Amino acid sequence: MSDLPAHTSVWGELADVDHELRHVDVGGVRTRVLRAGSSGPHLVLLHGTGGHLEAYARDVAGLAEDFRVTVYDMVGHGWSDLPDRPYTTDVLSDHLVGLMDALDIDAAHLSGESLGGWVAAWTAAHSPDRVDRLVLNTPGNITDKPEVMVRLRESTMAAVLDPSDEVVRRRVEFLFHHKEMVTDELVGLRRAVYSRPGFVRAITNTLVLQDPEVRKNFAWDPAWVSRITAPTLLLWTDHDPTGGLDEAALLLEWLPRARLHVIEDAGHWPQWEKPEEYLSVHRDFLLAGDPV
Repeated sequence: MSDLPAHTSVWGELADVDHELRHVDVGGVRTRVLRAGSSGPHLVLLHGTGGHLEAYARDVAGLAEDFRVTVYDMVGHGWSDLPDRPYTTDVLSDHLVGLMDALDIDAAHLSGESLGGWVAAWTAAHSPDRVDRLVLNTPGNITDKPEVMVRLRESTMAAVLDPSDEVVRRRVEFLFHHKEMVTDELVGLRRAVYSRPGFVRAITNTLVLQDPEVRKNFAWDPAWVSRITAPTLLLWTDHDPTGGLDEAALLLEWLPRARLHVIEDAGHWPQWEKPEEYLSVHRDFLLAGDPV
């Protein structure tokens, strides 16, 4: 039996996977994209607030066996361009649809984590012809709890203003139930993003969604959520710091076609902490067409 750890590095996860990493022009926004998999339905993965495509490093190889996978840095995130405008949910959704246009993807399954889930859901409600099935992975603070908004805003801004190992590590650890799984490489990647010229302005433009006055125009609400016709999987965890199962129950009431799966012993990043179960649930729901 090998004594290698389950995860060695982002490169270790991708080392034996045919993939392409490049930048794509999306309406003038230079957008970093990683693609893998040559057959099966399209699957687009969306990261969370202040994140980047490496959030899915532990999943790309497994998903590429069954899907044509696209994972990207949203506008104002990662190593994509940082135009000076508020990155509200509609702007992020427009960027997603523009990316799909640029890549000749007519429709795709969408799986979004945290903010990515919010953007995926908004897209499914407002551009329903572009979404086949939908996975909302710990979409976060459905009920707009002020304390969660304050914590996310303050911890993220602190890490961008002081991208030291200690402060950024604390921000990344917020995402994990098992904080010992946070690697030096993952912290280093986040430090590099947060140290980019112009990123203080960019994260300020992202964190407008944690301002109650701005947020109310995009907040989760049955008025728009109930318009989602795509079959939807709510992928929750038992240790999500942004929202409990009571919030999942709300979405189950609002969504016309949805079911819930709870991953135990994980926090806000089940795709990293529990990759085997994450992959299995995606295959069952997206390929086998598990009923909702």
